[in-house]
Amino acid sequence: MQPKTKAVLGQLSDMDFRLLQVFKSVADCGGMAAAGLELNIGISTVSRHVKDLEERLKLRLCSRGRAGFALTAEGERIYEETQRLLASADIFRASVDDIHRRMGGQLHVAVFDKTASNPACKIRQAIALFAELAPDVALNFHVATINMIERGVIDGQFQVGIIPAHRSSESLTYDTLFGETMLLHCGADHPLFPRVDAGLDWHGIRSYQFAGLGYHSPNMEISQQVRLPRKATGFDQESIATLILSGKYLGFLPDHYARGFVADGKMRAVHPALFRYECDFVAILRGSPRPSRVALAFQQCLLDAHAR
Repeated sequence: MQPKTKAVLGQLSDMDFRLLQVFKSVADCGGMAAAGLELNIGISTVSRHVKDLEERLKLRLCSRGRAGFALTAEGERIYEETQRLLASADIFRASVDDIHRRMGGQLHVAVFDKTASNPACKIRQAIALFAELAPDVALNFHVATINMIERGVIDGQFQVGIIPAHRSSESLTYDTLFGETMLLHCGADHPLFPRVDAGLDWHGIRSYQFAGLGYHSPNMEISQQVRLPRKATGFDQESIATLILSGKYLGFLPDHYARGFVADGKMRAVHPALFRYECDFVAILRGSPRPSRVALAFQQCLLDAHAR
């Protein structure tokens, strides 16, 4: 009969949660100094907390020195588990608030990038409505990729996500908020920049290199549908814009985001009547367990703001 292995950890204490929160900040910020600024505590205190956690867990979580900061393999695993644990704790607090019929605690909302310049986007109005409705809630806004937002909402890291609609998951609920027009652009140094659009078609532009998003999205779907050869990959709109500005690649950008570059003569939309697609942005919440009262309230503020 195998002897029982003694657990490294007993009951988690408040101090354990504090150490894990500090460790998560160090991992998120990429180092002790940046985490100290984020947490408003000294670097020595951050370092001591991480060391205390390593001793508590009997694991080496990160390397730090002249080569820079990096999580160990064990540190990567503990970081993932810490995210789940802290997200579960937030869900528990939100449930207690629901029982008391009050709205407090934290709300984490994640948004796909470059939405603020879209005139159809009313997220700022929704925030104003929510701030009036739930003044005791600390609102945390994140910008992330579509995949990260979907996964984060399912895992509980984010309570609400706002992304371009591109597929459906049984684990999520969806509410359409606003639309966006995507146009194909080229930089001022691209061969197509001085060319007249007449005569251009999808077949003709396949001879030019295309920069697209590197994950499942409306951008990837349209490029595969019309068989554009992706020669460069970006992971947000900013990276796609930078690749376009190099003059070497074509790429789709939201018309509202590209407007400033176009006005400055740095890029132009290529045959916008043809090379375009429309996409809807949706608010996503986790289907089960039921979202917190705070998350549902923010979702309703989003719906009310965009209904206007």
